[in-house]
Amino acid sequence: MLEKYYGEIEQNKNVRENLSLIRGEIKAQDKLAHFFVLAGDGTLLIKLLGREDAKTRKNAALLLGDMGLEAAAEALWDAYCAEETLFVKSAYLTALGKLARPEYLERYESRLAVLTAAAPEDSERKHVTEEIRALEKNITAIRGIRRHTFTGFRSERLLLLAAGREQREAVLAELSEKLHGTGRVHPLGILVQARDLKPFEKLRTYRELLFPIRPAGKQGSASAHAGEISGAPAQLAEALWTSDLPQALAESHREEGPFYFRLEIRGRLAADEKSVLARKLCAELERLSGRSLINLAGSYEAEIRLVQTKDGGYMPFYKLFTWKTQRFSYRKHAIAASVHPATAAAMMQLAKPYLKEGAQILDPFCGVGTMLIERDLCVPAGDKYGIDLFGDAVLMARENASAAGEQIHFINRDYFDFRHAYLFDEIVTNMPVRGKKTKEEMDAFYGRFFKKSGEVLRRGAVLVLFSVEEGFVKKQLRLCREYRLLAEHCIRKKDHFYLYVIQYQGE
Repeated sequence: MLEKYYGEIEQNKNVRENLSLIRGEIKAQDKLAHFFVLAGDGTLLIKLLGREDAKTRKNAALLLGDMGLEAAAEALWDAYCAEETLFVKSAYLTALGKLARPEYLERYESRLAVLTAAAPEDSERKHVTEEIRALEKNITAIRGIRRHTFTGFRSERLLLLAAGREQREAVLAELSEKLHGTGRVHPLGILVQARDLKPFEKLRTYRELLFPIRPAGKQGSASAHAGEISGAPAQLAEALWTSDLPQALAESHREEGPFYFRLEIRGRLAADEKSVLARKLCAELERLSGRSLINLAGSYEAEIRLVQTKDGGYMPFYKLFTWKTQRFSYRKHAIAASVHPATAAAMMQLAKPYLKEGAQILDPFCGVGTMLIERDLCVPAGDKYGIDLFGDAVLMARENASAAGEQIHFINRDYFDFRHAYLFDEIVTNMPVRGKKTKEEMDAFYGRFFKKSGEVLRRGAVLVLFSVEEGFVKKQLRLCREYRLLAEHCIRKKDHFYLYVIQYQGE
């Protein structure tokens, strides 16, 4: 089809449409090399940059960029400078950005200075913002991003140890145990006051560390919702820019210069609504900040997160990527069924009263090894064995354990065929989900699991099970009198995931 489309362009037929079709075919079917044969040195496409139709100019420019034709650079720049239709200008810059032209840096910076010095008309703002964004992308590609170094806070700040509703108990317990600290419950986790972030490296039960953003006039409030903001994108941007965010970023980093950020919106808005809101809000925030805050996908230093509330407003937070946490750096690999390390750590914290130091531990469905690693980090264990039928998962588990500095024996085998020279003190595992199994098949699986576990456990041993199958677990506890339920914790209510601590009292 490329020959047909390009042939019609040569005959001056449906030029705009054929340019678009060529770009689509090149992207979808990887036919760029073939198109090079047709287009040669790009002379025809360069001529099209002078066409009267704006969309033809735009498509021609983008296609020259797709081809990476260095010889077209000056023609693209000249066309960009001469372009009077605003929605086309960013296309030339996008094309130029795909060409290695570091000597254009001064040109880009000069044009950016002109654009950012003037306030565009409302009708022009969208396209001017697109042009500014394209210029900044080209500049950072040449110059690189001048990243900031986190140096810490000068005074105490409010921190949110983000955790699910059901894991807050574990976070509070670990906070008290390891840091002798206290916190208060927030809808999204546990709030604490601190200046130094280093101690929070010791805690494993929270998902991530966030900083609540306090709008102007609300910095001293202790209410969980005191920082809520609302309104149109311009109002949201104004609330963020006049909040404590700019000062907090500046005082906690060594270097000056713009901060690169991304925006995350969480809530019940549809995906397209979130996209529109994010785009408008980011543009307004960049404008208000004088581009001291720049939205840049993929190379950001901070994330601004808006969490929608029931009344339609937003709780604002920021997350720093300049603060490097190593808590879960061992996790090199994961699979779809893997449990998050913070969730695994929270479960071990909840089960801690029943865990024994130096215990011989078995995970019969170990996956990538997360449960075993977090078990040993919670209470030091003795020999640890992980079994899984999925060979790739076992290989991943070995790499993860090595990165964590853990000595764990991983075996690629079916648990029900497993034999060992001695009995175990604990079984710690994330039970397999039902998947395509029928209810009857899953019922039989749990029956086999409890029977098999009785063969490998010593009397008084403990099972720590993470399972979504409450009915099957409880059924086996009724049928198998040698097992006794010691504790039960809801881990994720909406998905019916529970943690069961069970004692084996058999022979």
